Amino acid sequence: MLDYLRLEVRRTLRDVGFVIGGIAMPVMMYLLFTNLGGDDSGYKATAMVGMAAYGAVGSALNTGGGVAEDRAIGWLRQLRVTPMTPRQVVLGRALTGSVTVLPAIVAVLAAGGLVNGVRLDAWQWAAIALLLWLGSIPFTLLGLGNGYGLTSQTTGVANMACNLGLSMIGGLWFPISLFPGWLRAISKYTPTNRFAQLGTSVADGHAPALGAIVVLTAWLLAFGSYAVLAYRRTGRTV
Repeated sequence: MLDYLRLEVRRTLRDVGFVIGGIAMPVMMYLLFTNLGGDDSGYKATAMVGMAAYGAVGSALNTGGGVAEDRAIGWLRQLRVTPMTPRQVVLGRALTGSVTVLPAIVAVLAAGGLVNGVRLDAWQWAAIALLLWLGSIPFTLLGLGNGYGLTSQTTGVANMACNLGLSMIGGLWFPISLFPGWLRAISKYTPTNRFAQLGTSVADGHAPALGAIVVLTAWLLAFGSYAVLAYRRTGRTV
């Protein structure tokens, strides 16, 4: 399975579209948004976490695009005749998603510290990166569910819609304090909003709220169930 994991990571990191959309785009958006409206260091730190979360979500969902392509070319069919079990195949893909979110997170955090002058303690930088890395797992499962359950053409559209929709409603681009009251209430139950809170809490110097962990765990179970059901359905047709 380790060989399979290395293969999938190399395939992903060699994808120019992934490098531009998953790594370069969040960094450019972060620098653009934070350098148009003054020099608010607090906002730069919050926006840094939000845009790192946005990059992580996009990279995690991208895992599903690779699955859909594998289905189209018959790669999943080939994997089914190898000694690897279905659980190992899914786990390998999930680990691939977990590995490939790291460049997006690190790139945005580096831009915050080196370009925008965000200053945090060493433990805060490490904790933010770790929490965003672990917190991206539900989105990897969502991407896998889309990849196993949809065609290669519709997977890309679905992942883009999920990424943009969840990012905007979850407040990864703009503070939810700017939202109308009804949308602010909805935002608090989105996985992206609670995902970003894992990092912003640490940036503010305290542990993530229990509510954020509970909501994100609920979405983890929901997206995990979706991925399992989609894979089982694919197993009957591939």
